[in-house]
Amino acid sequence: MMRLFDKGGLLLCFFLCFQIWAQDNMRVIPNDTSYNVANEFRKNKKRFPEIKIAKDLLPAGVTEQRQLVYTTLKNTPFGDRDLHVDIFSPKKPGKYPALIMIHGGGWRSGDKALQIPMAQKLAAKGIVTICVEYQLSMEAKYPAAVYNIKSAIRWARANAEKFGIDPNKIAISGCSAGGQLAMLVGLTSGVTSKEGDQGNLGFSSEINAIVDIDGVVDFMAPMSLNLTRKPNSPDVEWLGGTFVEKPEIWKDASSIFWANEKSCPILFINSGYSRFHAGQDELIGMMKEWGIYTEVHQFDVKIHPFWLFEPWVDPTVNYIHDFLIKNLNK
Repeated sequence: MMRLFDKGGLLLCFFLCFQIWAQDNMRVIPNDTSYNVANEFRKNKKRFPEIKIAKDLLPAGVTEQRQLVYTTLKNTPFGDRDLHVDIFSPKKPGKYPALIMIHGGGWRSGDKALQIPMAQKLAAKGIVTICVEYQLSMEAKYPAAVYNIKSAIRWARANAEKFGIDPNKIAISGCSAGGQLAMLVGLTSGVTSKEGDQGNLGFSSEINAIVDIDGVVDFMAPMSLNLTRKPNSPDVEWLGGTFVEKPEIWKDASSIFWANEKSCPILFINSGYSRFHAGQDELIGMMKEWGIYTEVHQFDVKIHPFWLFEPWVDPTVNYIHDFLIKNLNK
């Protein structure tokens, strides 16, 4: 009687079955690369011919460690999933304030490399900077990114001694969608429902100061809310539906509703597009009543991602540095 499979045939059968299983269980994470420095440069070069791309260039006196895993997400639709940070630190030993830095891209695109030029410049001024990767909307909807970033903060505190971080001086910054996330993460310090369960749960995710660079603080403010928003709009995609469909989610993701008497100081750095500042004035009024420090700087130019380019990157870095030193060293 003929054997249906010899040893080689069995191995081939096993290999093919494994490939089918892997394709079903290890899907590739969707990736929208449309928001990047090169594209933004092309969009804005005609209107602002003087602009130059801020470079990824490590300054003297700064060390870097890239692609460090801060948490591993288990059993996602894409398999086990590592999330990473890039860290830039002053070479001189000591304990320094730390800044968690969150990139923009409409919660759908972009990556942590967008923050690196600012991170390097701030590290040269004596701040440990941590550029964070988080799950974008094509991979996971709100509030996944919030849980990711809270985990990154806990990881920073868990590794504070290793990286020369003062665990009592941790701030967060973000640009555009990253600014919205920075505000929400910073103003929900101590809110259990916003913590998630991703790593280093024995450490605090408290934030001591916030920097919001052109990020919305209230999705329901008149200049931010558009009741005819298309289903593929970035906010609708990330929040899982329109305001009419998911009003409670739109409110939950609006940082202004989480502000209170114990909130930390906030720096706002704005472009000339007022729609990115929706709700900001009202929040500042609330903070003043509570006696909490706020600071505002605005570049009166109609360019949203100004922080990616010269001549705006250096003054932006200086505003951030001066604000952090003033408010974290009290």
